[in-house]
Amino acid sequence: MKNEILRLLRRNGRLSFEEIAVQLDIPAETVRTVVSEMEESGVISGYQAVIDDSLLPETKVKAIIEVNIRPQRDGGFDKIALRIAKFSEVDSMYLISGGYDLELEVRGDSLQAIAAFVSGKLATIDGVTSTATRFILKKYKEAGRIFDHDEEYKRLKVTP
Repeated sequence: MKNEILRLLRRNGRLSFEEIAVQLDIPAETVRTVVSEMEESGVISGYQAVIDDSLLPETKVKAIIEVNIRPQRDGGFDKIALRIAKFSEVDSMYLISGGYDLELEVRGDSLQAIAAFVSGKLATIDGVTSTATRFILKKYKEAGRIFDHDEEYKRLKVTP
């Protein structure tokens, strides 16, 4: 039951307890209790709107930054990761497998602002050994939502 409630809330965090109850055929009070328990235990840590930033006039530049770090003896990756997570430019951060250790989603007012963040704040942290920055050009999907801008795809005509 918890997983079904989470699945519905992940798709639409604005669903009422009553709407969830109807969809799952359970009492609304049960939904209220389960959601409250998940909030208290930290399973649900907040609710957030999924926003298509490209439709806002104040759209900022977003980038994915991969970071290699040298694990510390007393804290592994965690100490450095928590330090990086405190920067306001960092929206999300993950420990990942593969060629890099961390993946950051960052936001800045311009390409130069993100470059300044990387060179002035991120790369200067003791233990950060390398970074790779990729700027996000267009968002097609986030948090399970597909962004459709009604752009018509026109195929080039091919003639024999």
